[in-house]
Amino acid sequence: MSRQVLVILPLLLAAGCFGGEGNDRVNGDVRVAAGQPAADASTVNGSIDIAADATAGDATTVNGSVTLGARARAASLETVNGKVTVGEGAQVSGGVTTVNGAITLHTGADVVGAATNVNGRLLLEAAHVGGGIHTVGGDVTVGAGSRVEGGIEFRPTTGFSISFVKRAPVVVIGPGAVVQGPLKFAREVKLYVSDRATIGEVSGAEAVRFSGDRPPE
Repeated sequence: MSRQVLVILPLLLAAGCFGGEGNDRVNGDVRVAAGQPAADASTVNGSIDIAADATAGDATTVNGSVTLGARARAASLETVNGKVTVGEGAQVSGGVTTVNGAITLHTGADVVGAATNVNGRLLLEAAHVGGGIHTVGGDVTVGAGSRVEGGIEFRPTTGFSISFVKRAPVVVIGPGAVVQGPLKFAREVKLYVSDRATIGEVSGAEAVRFSGDRPPE
């Protein structure tokens, strides 16, 4: 075996080019079971599934979804092409981020940091976000009983994001929901706010108030 091969082979192994093991790999899904020691979970081409009642550090992928099971805990959840789902009663001590994908927070989910994407729906079902909601072209639903601190921001379209944005996003603030902080819209949106919701100052859009459980079609 040549000297060059002897040098390169350990580097490939260290980089995980042959798949990787445990919670760190390049190709393939990663599953974190309850009872495992808390550690980061990462892959490039694959999804990350953190089971109910499990604990993990930062969960990161490029092409794949990230799922945090019911009552599970994680430091942060991040993907580029994929959705992020936070289960009932689960907690993220940092932020939740995707570029092309939806973010769904189920009942009792708690994200201490921000929820951020470029394209894809952001849905809170009686959930909490402490660091604000940031998007470019995603529909946003702050469902009944949800709470957002840090406001809601629609960022301007850029050369990177403009191809994803085809229509005016719809923003719904449901009954009993609270959004503390400003609601800033750097692009056209349709904003519907329940007459039983509490929100901060709105700039860049006109809020349409509605009664009942849902806005008009």
